[in-house]
Amino acid sequence: MTFYVKDPATDKAVRKLAKLRGKTLTETIREAVEKALDEQKREKRLTFLERIKPIQERIAKYPNTGLEADKAFYDELSGDI
Repeated sequence: MTFYVKDPATDKAVRKLAKLRGKTLTETIREAVEKALDEQKREKRLTFLERIKPIQERIAKYPNTGLEADKAFYDELSGDI
């Protein structure tokens, strides 16, 4: 499988990084892409946690009723009584 980089600046940057690390172009590109993918997963996870944090805080303010959410409770909610 072949990749062709048309942009001279990108080619130069990859070659420079490969030389600094003492690695092949393939290793350098693979490591850079894997690192970017890991960061993307981390950002996505943090974004999700940040999005639900206000909901979690709002729910945490409600006092515990001591009631149990058993099958009968869910049946009543869904109208399956």
